[in-house]
Amino acid sequence: MLQTAKSPPVAAREPDSAAEFYTDLVRFIRRQLPLILGIAFLSLALGVVYVLNAPPMYTAQASMIIDTRKVNLFQQPSLIGDTQVDSAAVESQVEILRSENIALAVIRDLRLADDPEFVGPGGGLIGSLINAASQWFGSQPPRSEFELRRRAAETFASRLAVRRVGLTYIIDVSFRSYDPARAAQIANTVADAYIVDQLDAKYKATQRAGVWLQDRIRELRDQASMAERAVVNFKSRYNIVDAGGRLMNEQQLAEISSQLVVARGQVTETRARLDRIENIIKTEIPDATVTDTLRSEVITKLRQQYLDLKNREADWSSRYGSNHLAALHLRNQMAEIRRSILDELRRFAETYKSDYAIARQREASLQKELAGVVTDSQATNQAQVALRELESSAQTYRALYDNFLQRYMESVQQQTFPITEARVITAASPPLTKSHPKTTLILILSGALGVMLGLGAGRLRDLSDRAFRTPGQVESILNTNCVSVLPVLAKPSRTAAELGRPGERVVSRKAALFWEVVNAPFSRYAEAIRAVKVVADLSSANKASKIIGVTSTLPNEGKSTVAASLAQLIAQSGAKVLLVDADLRNPSLTRRLAPHTTKGLIELVAGTTTFEEVRWSDPETGLHFLPAVLKARIAHTNEILASEVTRRLFERLRESYDYIIVDLSPVAPVVDVRTTAHLVDSYLFVIEWGKTKVDAVERAFSEAPAVFQNLIGVVLNKANISVLSRYEAYKSNYYYNRYYSRYNYTG
Repeated sequence: MLQTAKSPPVAAREPDSAAEFYTDLVRFIRRQLPLILGIAFLSLALGVVYVLNAPPMYTAQASMIIDTRKVNLFQQPSLIGDTQVDSAAVESQVEILRSENIALAVIRDLRLADDPEFVGPGGGLIGSLINAASQWFGSQPPRSEFELRRRAAETFASRLAVRRVGLTYIIDVSFRSYDPARAAQIANTVADAYIVDQLDAKYKATQRAGVWLQDRIRELRDQASMAERAVVNFKSRYNIVDAGGRLMNEQQLAEISSQLVVARGQVTETRARLDRIENIIKTEIPDATVTDTLRSEVITKLRQQYLDLKNREADWSSRYGSNHLAALHLRNQMAEIRRSILDELRRFAETYKSDYAIARQREASLQKELAGVVTDSQATNQAQVALRELESSAQTYRALYDNFLQRYMESVQQQTFPITEARVITAASPPLTKSHPKTTLILILSGALGVMLGLGAGRLRDLSDRAFRTPGQVESILNTNCVSVLPVLAKPSRTAAELGRPGERVVSRKAALFWEVVNAPFSRYAEAIRAVKVVADLSSANKASKIIGVTSTLPNEGKSTVAASLAQLIAQSGAKVLLVDADLRNPSLTRRLAPHTTKGLIELVAGTTTFEEVRWSDPETGLHFLPAVLKARIAHTNEILASEVTRRLFERLRESYDYIIVDLSPVAPVVDVRTTAHLVDSYLFVIEWGKTKVDAVERAFSEAPAVFQNLIGVVLNKANISVLSRYEAYKSNYYYNRYYSRYNYTG
């Protein structure tokens, strides 16, 4: 695709789809594959070396359980309060098994501080190297017992593994050693040491609790005795006496209160009788109800007589009339009986008065006695408050004393029969196969690690590689066309024979690289140069002749070779082509094609010679060459190229040639190229593949905007096609070679 509108270089665009991401990933792996495979192979080789030299180790495992259903021999709670075994408690026991206290106990019991496996340099290649180095530099001074024990503890901790089995109460204790029997012995000893440590911890805790209880019991006994004596002294001081569980004044107050209630009832009753009988006497009409209430035999008889007389009087009055003498006599007898009843009632009234007076006097006496008892009870009650406090304190001290005494007896029993929640359910036995090193796992991990390191190294290599390697990279970063990728020419296919006779201005063919398109017309290099010509033709299709400047960012990027190859290829097609060496600072093209010339472009511009005298030619291709000769270093070569004389010279040459290929100086070191915009129609920019940095090219274009604006495209030169295939497969030699082999072409 040709771009006619130029814009400044832009940064590479991020992949906008998953497909692009995976495509970039595949390209990355393909181009960095040798590095990745190399690092992976090195890592795998190190893993193999480690497996071959690492001494075999064996792992023995014992299983323990934290038994929550332990049997308490005394059926009583523990003095120090056994905690409920839960998940956190089991994890705590795991950490106790890993603790230094258990490790030192095992080291002491099995004398591991004297075992070279635990205090020596270690086994295998690394241990042997450490041992040899220590012997080479002299024997080490003897280490102290503390240092040996610390070294053994470190080795012991690194080989001990303790883990909880899922969410159960089972704990696995495993140990690694070079000796299978030793591994089983240590694993079992760790379990035993843990159980002994738990028993010892409980025994010591119970013992400490017993000592504390003894002191506390002694204090409580003294305090209880003092409190009880204080209660007795207080009762004596305030004359407080208990009677059947109650104080004397309380009992007396209750009895007087009961008697007073009875006396008040008697007063009320006698008063009611007196009032009633007085009312009857005042009315002088004895009531039958009252007489029944009095229950007097005299009144009862009189009343019976009265009733008999009343019945008879009523009978006589009904028979003979109320004025009959018999009726009158009966009524007189009835009046006499009523008077007798009233006399008897008066006698009863006097008796009631006496009873009422006695009841009143008894009530007053009890009331007075009650007031005195209440007064005494109030004083006693005030003392009773303090007495209750003293009694409560005495009871508290006594209860504490009894409780602590009971707990002390329990602690004495528990010291004799300590128990623990842990027990071994599976003892460790010597393993039959090694557990370390795991050959397959180590090789897999080393290979995987090597691949990851290789990927990382490849990524770092990609990030640090700021050189141009693909046409897509050129087009995305520089926003211009990459017209061709030229393969590196490591060795010429053949040496060309010199043409012409001595003394003739015939270009030299000793520099075979410059004649690759002529010597190998079907090579990939020649095909890539043809692609440059096609783009050059299409970019200036409306011009009768074309002046193309070939330049680069830095020296030695192959611009002169590209310029010569392009000129030869166009000349082979029958066009009139002039190749001009305009690199006035370093005319390398002249040194290769016309090494013996004494005149060139500078003399032609100066007017000291004619074009025919400085023109060199190639009889086979018809190519003409205008060299440049430096007899002395010229400081202002840019002014020569920018002069009006040079412009007129190129205008005359344009009339005589179809193509003029100008080999210019590099852009970065000198400023000559910036002054050639009035001489050339377009530029071909050469970038050395994998060498020229992106920053250098971007800076060159920013310093020479005329070159960028009139650019035909960019040529990636000296490309390693086999390596390029890792970046872009379609740029490889595969399709090219397949095409020519298909039609039996060679070149």
